[in-house]
Amino acid sequence: MTETDDPDQVDAAAETRDGEEYADLGATTQNAMDIAETSMDIVRQFVPDETLADRIRQKSVHSMGDIEFQHLLRFTGADERGDDEDAPVRAGARAVLDEADIVTDITMPMAGITGRGHDCEKRKAIGNGTELAERTGMTRTAASVLELDKQGVYDDSIAVVGNAPTAAFALADCIENGTRPAAVVATPVGFVKAEESRQRVREVSNAVGVPAITNVGRRGGSGLAAALTNELIHVAADVRAGELELEFDSSGAGDE
Repeated sequence: MTETDDPDQVDAAAETRDGEEYADLGATTQNAMDIAETSMDIVRQFVPDETLADRIRQKSVHSMGDIEFQHLLRFTGADERGDDEDAPVRAGARAVLDEADIVTDITMPMAGITGRGHDCEKRKAIGNGTELAERTGMTRTAASVLELDKQGVYDDSIAVVGNAPTAAFALADCIENGTRPAAVVATPVGFVKAEESRQRVREVSNAVGVPAITNVGRRGGSGLAAALTNELIHVAADVRAGELELEFDSSGAGDE
């Protein structure tokens, strides 16, 4: 989230500083940029900086304040290169470039996802499916996901679950039944079915080839989901700036 909505500061922050781009799309002031850059420099001392998946690992460590969290991320689903860890990052960045909707389970991750560096519409599931929840007794978040899925909202979207395990279960069911998000970021947190919900997302992701980024363990949450989604946006911004290539040559050539 930005520190200010002042357009002059936002425009100034979008420019390079000292010939280098700042480290965080959320930083808008000189001091914030310095802090973000210094923090990421420290993170890179402990996390590899070789692949697109490494960028997501770095962001997870930065978000959680825990160096060991890098080992808890999982990357599933395949693309034209096969089943590799970078596939969900490429898919998510492409979806940002295609201006796909970013659909979160609740308000918190949506609020944490930057509005800068992309033209995607951000929307939340919660608030939909009220009648279904009341009629069946399922959670409001699960009902919200099912309602939006019925409307076709999740197809080709970046589907983000930051809080509710029941939303992750519902999203996994939708994917198993034919819904095809462009990419999934699922980090629901908690002690009741959180781990199981993420495992379910991974199983479905691998089964049908929908790229997904999840984590293992009880931790996670909306802040983490927003941070990982922001890094997908940052990767897309680097592609747009000509600093990174995502396209794949099927003859065998890879990204530079």
